[in-house]
Amino acid sequence: MRRQIILLSLFLIPALLSAQDRISGHSFATRSEVIARNGMAATSHPLATQVAIDILKKGGNAIDAAIAANAVLGVVEPTGCGIGGDIFALIWSSEKHKLYGLNGSGRSPRSLRLEYFRENGMEFIPALGPLPVTVPGCVDGWFEMHDMFGRLAMRDILQPAISYAREGFPVTEVIAYYLALGTERLMEYPNIKEVYMPGGRAPSKGEIFKNPQLAATLEKIAKGGRNEFYRGSIAKSIDDFMKKQGGFLSYNDMARHNSEWVEPVSTTYRGVQVWELPPNGQGIAALQILNILEGYDIATMGFGSAEYIHTLTEAKKLAFEDRAKYYADPRFTKVPVSTLVSKSYAAERRKLIDPEKASKLYSAGNIEAGNTIYLTVADKHGNMVSLIQSNYRGMGSGMCPTGLGFILQDRGEMFSLASGHANVYAPGKRPFHTIIPAFITRDNKPWISFGVMGGDMQPQGHVQVIVNLMDFGMNLQEAGDAPRIYHTGSSEPTGTEMTTGGILNLESGFSIDVIRRLLSMGHTIQWDLGGYGGYQAIMWDEVNKVYYGASESRKDGQAAGF
Repeated sequence: MRRQIILLSLFLIPALLSAQDRISGHSFATRSEVIARNGMAATSHPLATQVAIDILKKGGNAIDAAIAANAVLGVVEPTGCGIGGDIFALIWSSEKHKLYGLNGSGRSPRSLRLEYFRENGMEFIPALGPLPVTVPGCVDGWFEMHDMFGRLAMRDILQPAISYAREGFPVTEVIAYYLALGTERLMEYPNIKEVYMPGGRAPSKGEIFKNPQLAATLEKIAKGGRNEFYRGSIAKSIDDFMKKQGGFLSYNDMARHNSEWVEPVSTTYRGVQVWELPPNGQGIAALQILNILEGYDIATMGFGSAEYIHTLTEAKKLAFEDRAKYYADPRFTKVPVSTLVSKSYAAERRKLIDPEKASKLYSAGNIEAGNTIYLTVADKHGNMVSLIQSNYRGMGSGMCPTGLGFILQDRGEMFSLASGHANVYAPGKRPFHTIIPAFITRDNKPWISFGVMGGDMQPQGHVQVIVNLMDFGMNLQEAGDAPRIYHTGSSEPTGTEMTTGGILNLESGFSIDVIRRLLSMGHTIQWDLGGYGGYQAIMWDEVNKVYYGASESRKDGQAAGF
């Protein structure tokens, strides 16, 4: 009898485990995707995700929900975004059966000249203070999106953010960590302590944080629209504050700002079409890398293999040298986008890769002239929004205009001061931008809306997610949870040169044998706990007519549907 019980137990244990535990078949931890019919939202904060779902349930569409979620994130996640920053979006309109691109980045002050930096002995634009501040484009971007596609009133869309700012919200572990870092760095600038350090310190995990100044600012925007922000009392307050700080951003700069609808750029990869926004952002770097990788049998290499990591890293190096040389505001320089994302150009660049040896230095191609938040929302009508928004360098410049409750971005730091450089500083110019949303279509239909936030990790992350999906057969959640690589050291759009060979940062999860092989190939390896971005994604299943949602396990994010 005892023997029968033991045998029965041995039989039942695998069955019980398969019922209770999700066996992913991978060496890394992951979880199941979220699946729903009527709508889906994936953001970097659960409160923002829930607000997006609430807006959808009230009859709003994906665009309304994305704006509402972004506004909430500016309140609950000021360490990465807010109305002092810029915005970019890719929007699939089910009615028009078309993908739209929005560039909501701001321009440099028109009264600030390149000569100012040279006369003051500067080789680079500083990261903090008044000099790197450019026009904040976020609010205008919201209203552009809403004017084109929105359904609910902006008052209703912004009300959840207003309520969280006024009544407070519990600070999450990740945000508490970055608030402590950010305020320590910025606390000597005016108004930082008053807004972000109640009681003399940044709020800790679980504590309720309120921002009544931001609540009042958002209320003004809800009532007065974009004009209140760019031509009304808010613009006047920014002008007055910047003058007192010795800055150059003015009321005139604010009043002249406008977002732009732009044509997305795409390439094909393994039968799908991948879409990014054109420069002044870095999105086409992802397309360039994919074009190079398409010439290899990546699937046979295997995920996590030294051969795959080496090939991906070398392709990244090639694309980022072009990024440093060519990517800039197209109104000021001719960016050869069509050549850069062409298959023929990728074939020529691919020839430079040595399959056995890491390069120490690549040159850009010779072409003739001719911390951030990401969110995605989909609705029952088939509309999908891929949206990214940021202050840059976490909390931004440190310039916190009196009485407004937010910090202005420091994107101007990304300008080069080198004469002749495509991204050289000029008045009224948009700086090179790192934040990029992504979108994938299949058979001319929407398939996946996704993004990976985090500086120059973003195009690298986009590529790794797509390769995980298309070459390694991972599902939407696994594609984001899989261990990532992050190569640093390429030449920068600011004009700084590449560190010889760069550094290959590896997340935990790669075998020691793979690391040894990469070292023998000449790569400089560094294990790094963070810096691998934050992923959110939504996929449309055309067969079953359902959405799949996935969210970043490295952050506070949540995907939810109904």
